[in-house]
Amino acid sequence: MSQPFDSGWQDCQRSAGDDPRFIPERIALVLSGLAAGGTERVVCSLATHWARAGRQVSVISLDDETTPSYYHYPPDVEIVRLGLTPRPRPPLSAALAIFRRARAIRRALKAISPDIALSFLTRQNVLTLAATAGMRLPVIVSERSNPDRQHPGAVWDWLRNGLYPRAQRLVVMTEGARDCFGPRLAGMASIVPNPVVLPAGWTCRRGGSRVVAVGRLEPVKGFDLLIRTFAAIAPAHPDWTLTIWGEGPERANLEQIRTELGLDDRVSLPGVTSTPGAWIETADVFVLTSHYEGWPNALAEAMAAGIPVVALDCPHGPAEMIRHRHTGLLVSPAEPGRLCEALDEILGSHALRETLGAAAAISASRFEPDQVMAGWDAVVSSAMARVQARIRHRRRRDRRPELTAGLAKP
Repeated sequence: MSQPFDSGWQDCQRSAGDDPRFIPERIALVLSGLAAGGTERVVCSLATHWARAGRQVSVISLDDETTPSYYHYPPDVEIVRLGLTPRPRPPLSAALAIFRRARAIRRALKAISPDIALSFLTRQNVLTLAATAGMRLPVIVSERSNPDRQHPGAVWDWLRNGLYPRAQRLVVMTEGARDCFGPRLAGMASIVPNPVVLPAGWTCRRGGSRVVAVGRLEPVKGFDLLIRTFAAIAPAHPDWTLTIWGEGPERANLEQIRTELGLDDRVSLPGVTSTPGAWIETADVFVLTSHYEGWPNALAEAMAAGIPVVALDCPHGPAEMIRHRHTGLLVSPAEPGRLCEALDEILGSHALRETLGAAAAISASRFEPDQVMAGWDAVVSSAMARVQARIRHRRRRDRRPELTAGLAKP
């Protein structure tokens, strides 16, 4: 069974062509905040990677100092907090706030004077492209969600369609995400998955018969389905428990479902881990029940840590990570009963867990940080090569009248 992710990833790694890699001296990364999240982790990884390579890296964030960074940045990475955290507002006030954020981003970029800027997430991408109008600053935008299922709103969608063609490159994480854009944008897109970054010095403390899920507590993650599925098989596996790591607006609803099913002593919702990725130490089986994903980071982390996985084949990501019955169990969302069967099977077979976990770890080596960072290097290098080519073309064009004049007869 082929995995479509591989071809797109190879395309990305070749995107710089035969040109020598050129990573500019000054790089700016723009995002909305520095709290816990997949995008925030990727930005931290990129900043660390380029800072270690001797580049001057600045991270521009819309939030303020009252929100501490969940991820650790090297001391030589400049953090610029704009203190303009987005929040719900009336339409007129929201429009004014958007203008203020774009203006603040523009001022920050002018002060930093980077050679290239990278922006993350739809609304932030739109703001950054608007903020850099007329600056001749190359901008790479990155979509970190599922464009087919996560709509930023009619106005933002219209702005995205109008402004994205101005970007040097569009980075997405899956072929499915790339295909959501029209031919014009898909042609400038590169596929770069998220890197798997496991906690430094983590130790395996498994053997506690614990099923684990990870993510923000919101409807799209399908944790209600997971609790009900676990309830259906719990009597057959009395030693097993379910732990759902994360925080969010669905907490009260999930706690109510847990109580109604009589699972207060077997299902726990402990919140966010104290350190990123600490949950991998005690997970014996990982389950993903999302209705859709941009790129399921926790699934990749579980596989890299050698944890056997069960996942709904939601768009996008799981089918590009898992080879069914070889590196995990992949279940059709159209047949939710199959999730119950898959979970029952994997909890009942130690040999199956061992086989799938070992194969998952080998497969997930594709997402090791060095390989993914090399993909980002190729994207940036390709963007800078395009900028330099345009500059050379403009210089040749500007010299043509002088050459013509020099060849004219007296």
